[in-house]
Amino acid sequence: MGRVIGVLALVLALGACDRLGLNLDFGRGDNTFDGQYFRGSAKSDAKTRQNFTVSIRPVSRSLKGAVQAAEYEAISHCIKYYGTSDIAWTIGPDTPQDALPIDGETLTLAGTCEE
Repeated sequence: MGRVIGVLALVLALGACDRLGLNLDFGRGDNTFDGQYFRGSAKSDAKTRQNFTVSIRPVSRSLKGAVQAAEYEAISHCIKYYGTSDIAWTIGPDTPQDALPIDGETLTLAGTCEE
């Protein structure tokens, strides 16, 4: 009986996340932004994780979504290593679309986690 209640609670919680617009995608390892799936990663020097770059692809699905996905990856990186979502962007979500660095299908943003 306890197991059934636990499963029911989990289902209700996940349903609430969906209604709130939270992207929970346990199997694919990626998230949806602007209704599209993107793959991305944040990279930084192992000695100092503060300065990072974020690469997202495929940008052709939605530039708006790719920028949102890159911001998500950056925030996740900063929270993981510095416990904060504050970022000083070098090239970021507020960069004009025509100035964003896009190489083929890959969008790259850069910034520094602020402590």
